[in-house]
Amino acid sequence: MCSLEERLERETKKWMERIKKMEIKEVNEVGKWIRENIEAYTSDASYFLEKRDLIRAFECVVWAWAFLEIGAEIGAVRTEFKT
Repeated sequence: MCSLEERLERETKKWMERIKKMEIKEVNEVGKWIRENIEAYTSDASYFLEKRDLIRAFECVVWAWAFLEIGAEIGAVRTEFKT
């Protein structure tokens, strides 16, 4: 059984990799703002991972993914997997 720390680190890295594999295309100004927030939150997640602040790292990657999904849902960004 994994410790909570191990699970937080593994999940954070998993979701960060998924975001990195996505190509995010802005559709409008809102899309630009959303993409900028996704980039900021993934950058923050990386920073917190390096500092071993796993709760904040996970929180940041969750926010990044939420921006990605919401942006796609409202049509502000288009996403596809990079090839």
